[in-house]
Amino acid sequence: MADGTKAAAEFQKILDHRAMHSSSPRVPLAKLGLARARGLSHDSAGAKIAYQDFFALWKDADPEIPILKQARAAYAVLH
Repeated sequence: MADGTKAAAEFQKILDHRAMHSSSPRVPLAKLGLARARGLSHDSAGAKIAYQDFFALWKDADPEIPILKQARAAYAVLH
């Protein structure tokens, strides 16, 4: 069984220390993980914010990247 609350806490730890790895791909992927975890824990408002943060970080990414397409589809379901 997935535990979104615990997962969100772990992703938040990465984001709280993002200065240590600001150019690392961990930061946007932690935002995405946080969004997914908040969705699992039925925190739609928090999930939306985390997805929006992820999209802001990936604004210049190729729109055909599968992980970005999956994130957009999951975000659309939250609306």
